[in-house]
Amino acid sequence: MDDCEKIEISEDNVNRGTENIRPECFELLRVLGKGGYGKVYFFQNDFTLFPQAMIVRNAKDTAHTKAERNILEEVKHPFIVDLIYAFQTGGKLYLILEYLSGGELFMQLEREGIFMEDTACFYLAEISMALGHLHQKGIIYRDLKPENIMLNSHGHVKLTDFGLCKESIHDGTVTHTFCGTIEYMAPEILMRSGHNRAVDWWSLGALMYDMLTGAPPFTGENRKKTIDKILKCKLNLPPYLTQEARDLLKRLLKRNASSRLGAMVGDAAEVQAHPFFRHINWDDLLARKVEPPFKPFLQSAEDVSQFDSKFTSQTPVDSPDDSTLSESANQAFLIL
Repeated sequence: MDDCEKIEISEDNVNRGTENIRPECFELLRVLGKGGYGKVYFFQNDFTLFPQAMIVRNAKDTAHTKAERNILEEVKHPFIVDLIYAFQTGGKLYLILEYLSGGELFMQLEREGIFMEDTACFYLAEISMALGHLHQKGIIYRDLKPENIMLNSHGHVKLTDFGLCKESIHDGTVTHTFCGTIEYMAPEILMRSGHNRAVDWWSLGALMYDMLTGAPPFTGENRKKTIDKILKCKLNLPPYLTQEARDLLKRLLKRNASSRLGAMVGDAAEVQAHPFFRHINWDDLLARKVEPPFKPFLQSAEDVSQFDSKFTSQTPVDSPDDSTLSESANQAFLIL
């Protein structure tokens, strides 16, 4: 690592790129996750003062990764992951992010089975604030699910993975891309009838149902049957849910997008005004003064115990580039 230039970690590095940073500058310590988006590593190097994570993607994902990088530059919020800098070399794209040692909300939900309503309320409230911030900037998220919600070391929410976001979606604007995770996708996406920010409130409802029951509201034996259920089946609500929870689920999971809670001009404020959130002090929540229901037990800042051992047990190797991009393509990723 001796020949890697030491840099200050600041917003300028994100905006102007870090041309002197290369993969060789990083000592990969653990694999944190792997999927269609690429690989996520925990790493250390000689010029960072705090733990960080690295997402490595193939160059074929340039468009999505550029979009994600641009969005993370624009949005700074307590409940959205911080992008520190980004760079590209050869056929790979690298995003350097804050390390969220609390792991995925998915893992916590797996351990618990279901959440009590007050626990779900806390997480949903923080998520609603993140979604509202995105919507204010004309961004729809479109990929809300437990795997994309991380927890920091104190247990607060951080939204991650912005590769499916759509920008410049304001009142009256719609888009038609078929994207997301089926179980959490709104009917209007599945029908390709045009969609707007209301899809995120459907997904919040599907996530809420998952938290309170242990599964998304509509699931089938295969992709087609799941889609059919989302489009046609009645919403079944367990009798143990409170009236407030039942009402919020019904209003978020309305198939008619224009009738869905949050679809009107009030957006997140409409959702947050629902009685289910009546005990939330929104100013304190935004300031992260509200105690999270779960605080990860961590022995150090480098602890990876909250991540799935099927990943953390793997040898962290960044495989060689399998393609080469031109210098102009590299610069496009760095400075656009």
